[in-house]
Parts: sequence; structure tokens; C-alpha cells
Amino acid sequence: MELNEKEFFAKGKRGFIYTAKLGRKKIAIKEKNPESKANSRIEIEAYWLKKLNKHKIGPKFLFFKNNSLAYEFIEGIFLEEFIKNSTKTKIKKLLKDVFNQMFILDKLGINKEEMHHPYKHIIITKNNKPVLLDFERANNTEKPSNVTQFCQCVTSSNITQQLKEKGFNINKNKIRTSAKKYKKEINKKFFNEIIKLIQ
Repeated sequence: MELNEKEFFAKGKRGFIYTAKLGRKKIAIKEKNPESKANSRIEIEAYWLKKLNKHKIGPKFLFFKNNSLAYEFIEGIFLEEFIKNSTKTKIKKLLKDVFNQMFILDKLGINKEEMHHPYKHIIITKNNKPVLLDFERANNTEKPSNVTQFCQCVTSSNITQQLKEKGFNINKNKIRTSAKKYKKEINKKFFNEIIKLIQ
């Protein structure tokens, strides 16, 4: 099927993103930023998207061709805007969903990276579904830290303040203590301990 209506959308450190139409479907196309010295990042992201789509993580992979990655374009807003404009109930459900995706990544032994400040790495759809973006730096590791990195995000001063305004009582010390236990032994028990503290 032929691509049409290709337009520049955004510039990142390692890639340019364009939008286009594939039939009636709006898609995103990522190409290497010529100024970037990082090699094979687009190919790496294609690899991870194909793998993680099986676990319902990331935008839907479409194809990788001529060093260009195509995936489903996700319409939505970023995390801080979502928190600002949503109810406590919706925010709590969303954070739990993100944490669950982080837990899956940890169990798979995959580190996404940059989840301690993921403000442009999570996009929330109109159905309040968080979709993780940017897997260029993802890697296999024996000590994944996705859940613990997202704990850092939730307990950061900026996010904590935003959550407090929505009625949350984020106890940074308790979350960080539970995160340390989880880091030593990644399991459902310690993961649930963290989730219960997002109140």
C-alpha cells in the first residue's frame, strides 16, 4: 500500500518523525537524524516494537524499510497534561497501568531507559490508555529498573506536587523503601507493595 500525505512532525536527538497516511490510517515514520552519531537506533526500535507488541506494549509496529520505521500514530497527550486535567480516579488507574507495563518489561529483562523522567515517553489516548514511546535505547539486562525508575518519576518534586493537588498523598520515603526491596528481588509481592502506596 502506498504512503501519502507525508509531513514533518517532530525532531528528536536521534531521529526525525513524520506523519503519513497508509490507506486511511495515520501512521508515524521515524528516520535517523543525520546529525546523530548513534548507529542503528531506528533498527533497534523496530526490533523492540515487534517484540513488545506481543505483550501489548508500544504503538503497533507496521514495517521497517530503507532505515525507516513505521508504526501506528498515537493521538493523545503527555503525562503532566493528563494529570492536570483528570480526576484522581482516572490518574490512579493510569499510573497503575504504566506500572504494570514497567513490571512486564522488568520480568522480560528489558530496560527501556529514561523512565525516571518519561514526560515525552508516555502518551495517553482519549480512552485513557498509556502508550509507551521511544525504544531506541532499550536493552536486555539482568537488572532491569523500569519500575524503580518510574517510582523516581512519581516521587519527583514536580509530579508529587501535581498529584497532591489532585488529592494524592505520596509518601516518598515509603515508596523509595519499597522500591529498594523490589530492586533486590523483582517479584509480584514487592511490586504490589509499591502499587498500594500510590494513594
